[in-house]
Amino acid sequence: MTGFKKTLAWQPLLWVAALWFNTAAHAETMLMASTTSTEQSGLFAYLLPAFQQATGITTKVVAVGTGQALDMARRGDADVLLVHDQVAEEKLVAEGFALRRCPVMSNDFMLLGPATDPAKVTGRDIVLAFQKLAAGNAMFISRGDQSGTHTMELRLWKTAGLAGALGAGYRPCGCSMGAALNMAASLGAYVLSDRGTWLSFKNPRDLTVLVAGDKRLFNQYGVLAVNPAKYPQINAAAAQKFVDWILSSAGQTLIASYKIGGQQLFFPNAKP
Repeated sequence: MTGFKKTLAWQPLLWVAALWFNTAAHAETMLMASTTSTEQSGLFAYLLPAFQQATGITTKVVAVGTGQALDMARRGDADVLLVHDQVAEEKLVAEGFALRRCPVMSNDFMLLGPATDPAKVTGRDIVLAFQKLAAGNAMFISRGDQSGTHTMELRLWKTAGLAGALGAGYRPCGCSMGAALNMAASLGAYVLSDRGTWLSFKNPRDLTVLVAGDKRLFNQYGVLAVNPAKYPQINAAAAQKFVDWILSSAGQTLIASYKIGGQQLFFPNAKP
């Protein structure tokens, strides 16, 4: 058989192999909708290679505000979620768009501002701090994007009795946590941030932590697999593997070991 005929003879097998490879690769790809805080903190760059090594599954992350991530689940545009708005997550489950919500990790929110603290908010009482911000018409950068951080901020304004107009100093940016931090740093403004994104932030200027430690600033993340009964096209098997893995001792240990500058960014919540 000539070299040309040998090539022709092998072509059907090569086509079959290529088809199998492409199908397998597709089956082992998962789409996760998550918050900007988990992506911008560097957590996923740390966790997901270990998940891929353990399972063979490649994860594509769409990092948006929690509200947008939940909307992706409602449309069937994601396989799994890792977000931080427990009330909204439980509603998603009740509506039938996601399976059981599992707490996976936590950290806390902090109020940041210029080191000079012109509004004199420094302390441990976040509600009092918000009242002082409003009374002094201090410049405050709001995420304004229905993210978990934005939802927490709105809850705090309401608790402080200030759910209405907040004055000329209130500036919603409709942006990610990193972008909001950059705006606050450049303008000398106040901003509410999750601890993970703050510790990984590289452009603080004179921005510093002014209020932290209030139990009302607790920030819990949940993991939810999208309901395949609603959307049969999703990769439900891969989503469940991720849920099982991140709740396992391996996943929880990795979460606990992720640090920047010696500081732990997230604290595991699950009980494997």
